[in-house]
Amino acid sequence: MARKNKKKVFPALEVIDAGAKGKAIAKAPDGKVVFIDNAVPGDVADVQTYKKRKAYYYGKVANYVSYSDKRTEPVCQHFGTCGGCKWQNMDYKYQLFYKQQEVENNLKRLGKIDLPETTPIAGSKEIYFYRNKMEFSFSDSKWLTLDEIKSGVEIEDKNALGFHIPGMWDKILNIEKCHLQADPSNAIRNEVRDFASKNNIPFFNARNQEGLLRTLMIRTSSTGEIMVLVQFFYEDKENRELLLNFIAERFPEITSLQYVVNEKGNDTIYDQEVICFKGRDHIFEEMEGLKFKINAKSFYQTNSEQAYELYKITREFADLDENDLVYDLYTGTGTIAQFVAKKAKKVIGVEAVPEAIEDAKKNAQLNEIDNVEFYVGDMKKVFTQDFIDTHGQPDVIITDPPRDGMHKDVVAQIISILPKKIVYVSCNSATQARDLALLDEHYKVTKVQPVDMFPQTHHVENVVRLELR
Repeated sequence: MARKNKKKVFPALEVIDAGAKGKAIAKAPDGKVVFIDNAVPGDVADVQTYKKRKAYYYGKVANYVSYSDKRTEPVCQHFGTCGGCKWQNMDYKYQLFYKQQEVENNLKRLGKIDLPETTPIAGSKEIYFYRNKMEFSFSDSKWLTLDEIKSGVEIEDKNALGFHIPGMWDKILNIEKCHLQADPSNAIRNEVRDFASKNNIPFFNARNQEGLLRTLMIRTSSTGEIMVLVQFFYEDKENRELLLNFIAERFPEITSLQYVVNEKGNDTIYDQEVICFKGRDHIFEEMEGLKFKINAKSFYQTNSEQAYELYKITREFADLDENDLVYDLYTGTGTIAQFVAKKAKKVIGVEAVPEAIEDAKKNAQLNEIDNVEFYVGDMKKVFTQDFIDTHGQPDVIITDPPRDGMHKDVVAQIISILPKKIVYVSCNSATQARDLALLDEHYKVTKVQPVDMFPQTHHVENVVRLELR
């Protein structure tokens, strides 16, 4: 017999903190932690649990007793249903406070190492409309909001173009206005949806794997260029050209209009042919006089303005001189490598994604930077003693790994060669703390600088400088 998971209501719980994955934190009368959706530290609320674990509960607010002074009014009509901006109801200065606190807690509690005083978090000048890339999904069976259900009005148009409901892979919330990407992003998305619906172009059904229209990607750049990519499930020349011609005529400012025909079970395009329908097959991003060619598959930091701040901090922490050999591990498209190259003798970039390295090489040629070299391969297999013997002992290592942090073999290799300085850029301070603990016997952390790349969310980047003891 299945064990019943009895739901509880805890009256008048005070929210005491903000935690991982954007959840608010309270303490239940039995001493267990309660993770709560959409609440803000300082709120007092009656909380209904919906999941119980050995040491904690998950809950949602059944009724607010009193509201926190840390609150602000969410600007987005989709807040609370869309899971994208979980902290939009928290004043930005408090968002920064809790992000900094998370970084410091992770480094101290998980890393258990001596730390200098953390530099105050670098906040984002723009707290809305800061993203340069958004991906929206089509669906022929849109998620109905509570208001739509309560209205009693029969919804005839079930087509949606928007975001996945959290935890529901086949449910799409129709988005009218998103506050993450600047115009003309909202206009493009809404007019594409309306035109496709009026012309009976079939929207995708993920559960049944049918329907023509799968996803819409919009990329913008600080240079004012725009890329739009439509992903189709199968080739339908008539409807494909009908939609793409509409987009081209309605939005002549689009620099790059492309499409993909993807018959797979998932939406990833990295193994698919991208076809240019009109304009160029790329757009340009620019930073401090450097140009970066961005194609449909390119990785580029999604907050261009804050990426510039992040890279400046990284360069400052590296404190390079003209004789330094730099290794840039997990280099991506080589943005950091090229950004610091003018201060160094030479920069060697290593990355696992072949397309990213191709982009890095092309961008280096474009920028006429001749003291960078890029190599492709799995980091733990490429970054070996043979590689170092061939390319030289690095004076400085810059590393910007994925959320999982560095592989233990990569950390071990760094320890075996002991460069004089390491600059560690991380999007996950928990795995960063784990790696710092492994390096602690040989390196002292001398600078810590959190950077907010994603306002209205709980995500935070962190830059650490390590120097040989």
